[in-house]
Amino acid sequence: MKKLIVSIPVFFTFLFWASFTEAISLNEAYKSQKSDIQVKGNGTVIRILNDDNKGSRHQKFILKLSSGQTILIANNIDIAPRINSISKGDSVQFYCEYEWNNKGGVVHWTQGDPNGNHIGGWLKHNGRIYQ
Repeated sequence: MKKLIVSIPVFFTFLFWASFTEAISLNEAYKSQKSDIQVKGNGTVIRILNDDNKGSRHQKFILKLSSGQTILIANNIDIAPRINSISKGDSVQFYCEYEWNNKGGVVHWTQGDPNGNHIGGWLKHNGRIYQ
């Protein structure tokens, strides 16, 4: 029982530390204007945008990270499923490719690459993974 009591705080400390380091990674990518890097994190939906229907169709929404940074999520809905139930205020986790821009950046490759040439990404909303 003592091991369990000690393990629980250690586990939550690790989870907090892991999310903090991920936030730093995104923050550092933005500050150093890096692109084409795989990132993992989470944020809160602050705005849902119209789909981009030019070329490959993308569902678009903006997340605000705990650091205050905002990022545009571009979910390729020709390959991955649309998140139909998404709303302002929802939490979304992501593992995708980051592209720098002066507005905070764009996260894309939210799905697997059908050709197998790119690292597969994902979005997680309400416990469901979209890829």
